[in-house]
Amino acid sequence: MSDHASTPTLDLDVVRAQFPAFDQPINRDQSFFDNAGGSYACRHTIDALTAYYTANKVQPYSEYAASADAGEQMDASRRRWAEALGVATNEVVFGPSTSINTFVLADAFAPLLGPGDEVIVTNQDHEANTGAIRRMAERVGATVIEWRIDPETGLLDPDEFRSLLSSATKLVTVPHASNIVGQENDVAQVSAAAHAVGARVIVDGVSFAPHTIPDVAALDADIYLFSLYKTYSVHQGLMVVRNGLLGELPNQSHFFNADVPDKRLNPAGPDHAQVAAAGAVLDYVTDLHRAHGGSSDDSLRVMCSTVSSRWRDHEDVLTGRLLDELGSHDQLRVLGPRTVDAAGGHRCPTIAFSPLDREPTDVAHRLVERGVQTSAGHYYAVRVLEGLGLDPARGVVRLSFVHYTSAADIDRACEAIAAEFG
Repeated sequence: MSDHASTPTLDLDVVRAQFPAFDQPINRDQSFFDNAGGSYACRHTIDALTAYYTANKVQPYSEYAASADAGEQMDASRRRWAEALGVATNEVVFGPSTSINTFVLADAFAPLLGPGDEVIVTNQDHEANTGAIRRMAERVGATVIEWRIDPETGLLDPDEFRSLLSSATKLVTVPHASNIVGQENDVAQVSAAAHAVGARVIVDGVSFAPHTIPDVAALDADIYLFSLYKTYSVHQGLMVVRNGLLGELPNQSHFFNADVPDKRLNPAGPDHAQVAAAGAVLDYVTDLHRAHGGSSDDSLRVMCSTVSSRWRDHEDVLTGRLLDELGSHDQLRVLGPRTVDAAGGHRCPTIAFSPLDREPTDVAHRLVERGVQTSAGHYYAVRVLEGLGLDPARGVVRLSFVHYTSAADIDRACEAIAAEFG
């Protein structure tokens, strides 16, 4: 194992004090490495949700106080997330999940596409971001073109993407980071190239946003989606729809909601309590910013950027340690880059590996016995595993962590891996 210098940029005691899960007896002497499936909620989220259910669990937007306050909390969440992501408030849409948001988007795009049009998808995606779009394109007679990963590295080649573009390209879907490979894709570059031929871009940010709250405006994707429950918040999906696209897509809600930006792509209606509590995680970001010397006068976008940088610096040190340990064992195959900054891009701390001579479920079981909370499976990334020459039914083991993970957690994971493969 390499000796990586520790980073002083994040006060982990301050961070971990904001996550009640660490104080629960069920998690004692355990290290949580299943964050890509869902992160712990911060105290601010839990408190906001409890407060809403206690005082405001009524139909919102009526005149009486509890109802008016409920509606204002929902509106405040949208305003705050818009500021955090660098977009306009009317571009933010909450939905039951990212999977459902993508499903609704696919139906909305269907009338805009037809024979002669081309849709570019990848085989690096989580199925939620690609399956519904593929089915829609096939249904309307559009041509589906697959931008395929390198079978050895799992990476997408930007030059290959540019060669796939044409005047017939109308829609592109791409992950900001794969939930298996972990590599950050250059979304701004993809967006610029797609827009040059008049195509729209859908970006799945589910595996990226927990590590860096993105500046969506700077990325210039037409649609950016991520899951709040993986970003220390409530079980909702957040979708940003930009560049005038919200007005071009046909209404998917009740006919009388056609002119209501936050409802026209949400046929189910909002979960009032969760939408109201969704912005509370940004209080956590604000508190971290101030605790590390940031100014209270900074914009929420600036706070998100500076706090995300601290998250990333902390994660990078730990990622390097875990990759070094995994890479030292010939009995397993690490999927994706072996270093944090390989291949000209950044690697998120979502690290999957395939044991060569043992079943992934057996290895995951043994790690769990050693206090490493993880799992094995295909993680809805069947196409990714097939593209890497792996059997999705067999699956892989995945160790995913975020900024509240400690050096001691990494020590436990490395020691468990060494014991199993050493």
